[in-house]
Amino acid sequence: MNLKRYGSRAIAALLLFSVIQIGLQVGLAGPNETSNATPIPPQLVGRLTTRNNQPITVNGLSANTGASIVTGATLETGADQSATVSLGPLGSLDIAPNTKVALTFDEQANVKAMVTFGCVILRAAKGTTGEIATQQGSAGKTDPAVGGVLEMCFPQGAAAPVVGPGVAVGAGAGAGAPAGAAAAGGGGLFGLGVPATIAILAAGGAAATTPLFFQSNPSGSNP
Repeated sequence: MNLKRYGSRAIAALLLFSVIQIGLQVGLAGPNETSNATPIPPQLVGRLTTRNNQPITVNGLSANTGASIVTGATLETGADQSATVSLGPLGSLDIAPNTKVALTFDEQANVKAMVTFGCVILRAAKGTTGEIATQQGSAGKTDPAVGGVLEMCFPQGAAAPVVGPGVAVGAGAGAGAPAGAAAAGGGGLFGLGVPATIAILAAGGAAATTPLFFQSNPSGSNP
């Protein structure tokens, strides 16, 4: 009887010890798993629209209207191609024919277009810091307090980029007007008019065609 009672007590003690060990392991593992769980913030993604749905080159690959554009992407257009990258609440970037540009943007409302060659128009919404630059340095920044439009042309072989005057968003274009229409004057890049714009593009080897956002008559209707 004594042996049986001793054996029962030994088994009970062993079971109790095992339960305590398991409880300690779970208790120690719980806080570590919680502290190691790092939430991943959603990534801001741009949306590409190309003229007449013609494909352009994004990071060396062909991309059409509707393609997602992530920060750091390099976009390149040919002589008969133009495109717009919509960045939602941050603004948008218009890309003319014969242009190569690297586009970066982030959740802190910074947008930068690094132009290798060609012409771009960057529209930065209020609260966004927009910048256009080349390898020579920054060509201009917008004031996040008001937003603005930056315009620049840097044809291949040019000694320096041509920078247009920044215009506050909405100051020169009605709601829904094409990007680039905010430039004062007779339309075209920097408000120089369509003929002068075509001449600038032609100097960089572009065909004598005008992208949608360089039209001097945004409505497309004739009087």
